Amino acid sequence: MTVVDGYPAFAPELAHGGGGYESKLFAELAPLEEKSFWFRARNELILWALRRYRPDVSSFLEIGCGTGFVLSGIAAQHPTARLYGSEIFVDGLSFAGARVPSARLMQMDARAIPMREEIDVIGAFDVLEHIEEDVDVLREMHGALKRGGLLVISVPQHRWLWSPADDHAHHVRRYTAGELRDKISGAGFEVLKSTSFVSILLPMMVLSRLRMRGRTDDYDPIDEMRMPGWLNAVLYRVMRAENALIRWGLRFPLGGSRLVVARKVTQGADEPPG
Repeated sequence: MTVVDGYPAFAPELAHGGGGYESKLFAELAPLEEKSFWFRARNELILWALRRYRPDVSSFLEIGCGTGFVLSGIAAQHPTARLYGSEIFVDGLSFAGARVPSARLMQMDARAIPMREEIDVIGAFDVLEHIEEDVDVLREMHGALKRGGLLVISVPQHRWLWSPADDHAHHVRRYTAGELRDKISGAGFEVLKSTSFVSILLPMMVLSRLRMRGRTDDYDPIDEMRMPGWLNAVLYRVMRAENALIRWGLRFPLGGSRLVVARKVTQGADEPPG
């Protein structure tokens, strides 16, 4: 087993330069996530999805765990579950380890997951859009899940929202609802829930993206998180209200992001189709 910076490494050649993200942002992001209305509200939506669709989760793997903010929420809600976190960059793992000491962390390329039929639930939150071979990753997730295992993912949505924020984040795409559903279904999953979120705030998001157009060199990807405390609190309340509507069954057709919950469907020898 190769070890890089103290972590098991399954793709060590990519540990310090895997592409798809600016690893230097982990240090800037870590202290801001717990106060950010967007990260907090997204976490609450993810935790609701776990309670609703797999309350008895015994093992959870997060692909692209970053600084461990999502894992920390899952650890609090499911203290007996075995938690695994993976990152293509080792830079983020030290932050994740500090947040969730109980998690088993590894450096890994999501296009080659070193697990087979081992995990109850796999999550990938704003990760797939960074990877050209997203279908390959979905198939790898299918293979790593136990029979009937659950997939929970979030992605940015709507191609017409593309802006310098996507360029600087090294996004390959913003998804449409149909495209994402087709790719997930084609990888061997049955979609249980698919909804937009950041929907009530979509007009504000559109205005923000329009202001960004034409800006390149002076764009700061962390700047949106450095807002006045009162505004952050208001936006958080709006997103909490939106989350409540989603819990009650409302499915928003439009929104800056999309959440999908899907179940692994066994195909013959437990391989996805195609």
